Amino acid sequence: MAKGKTRGKGITSRPSRAKTEQKSAAPRKLPPAREQGGIRLSNPSAEFLYGRNPVLESLRAGRRKFYRLILAEGVRDTYPIDEIISLAARKGLYPLYFPREKLDETIPDGHHQGVLLETSPYPYALLEEIIGKAPEHPLPVVLVLDLLQDPQNVGNLLRTAEAVGVAGVVIQERRAVGVTPAVVKTSAGAVEHLLVAQVTNLNRALEGLKEAGLWAMGLEKAPEAVDIFEADLKMPIALVIGSEGKGIRPSVREKCDLLLKLPMEGRVSSLNAAVAGSIALYQIYYQHKRCLPQG
Repeated sequence: MAKGKTRGKGITSRPSRAKTEQKSAAPRKLPPAREQGGIRLSNPSAEFLYGRNPVLESLRAGRRKFYRLILAEGVRDTYPIDEIISLAARKGLYPLYFPREKLDETIPDGHHQGVLLETSPYPYALLEEIIGKAPEHPLPVVLVLDLLQDPQNVGNLLRTAEAVGVAGVVIQERRAVGVTPAVVKTSAGAVEHLLVAQVTNLNRALEGLKEAGLWAMGLEKAPEAVDIFEADLKMPIALVIGSEGKGIRPSVREKCDLLLKLPMEGRVSSLNAAVAGSIALYQIYYQHKRCLPQG
């Protein structure tokens, strides 16, 4: 081959060694997860709910805007899939079928159970809405979460809160987990039926709840705390659950009218927020149920 000629069509020169080393040294930029083969959102402000119960409960609640129902190819039209398809059809949605691998790539934890629902974000309520609806309950209970950051704990607490019929839930906007699709999944869709207010200042929210006639009670292991099974809880209550590890912040604790604790007889000195909060919610529910007329 003559000197100066190049090998191969369209090749004009061979990159220098320096340039090659420079290119190889540069960090490889991976595309965002949605561009690695997953299903893209059709609406930039939307999110994917996933899992059969969360999708079913969201459609039942009907509080969001619904854009697309996506099912994995081969998913069987048995309950609750048949109910999901039926409810979606009433809202003008008909299922789109994708290979299961596409759903796996979209929801990496693999817990989608063959169902995705593209929706608008969670519809938060105003604190005033919760306060306004509280009188509809003979003895209202509002769950207040002080900077919880674990979606599993929050989802499990919201599931219990819905089961015992709380009037609403209050969370802080910053430094705390909101109602994400992961929280909806852990709550088995229960949060779709709850009023959840996201506030900028939890202390002011507690003051508002107290002005509305609720007693602020914090679940906290402290010397002055009262055993929850010995306390009189037959009153409207705003139950405060502290964050994992740190508990209730001092400024929030000062707003509490009473601190409650769970008796601990074993070697373990504490329970996680979801377990402790669920026990407390059911003890309050039990006392309220006993003092209210049945029927």
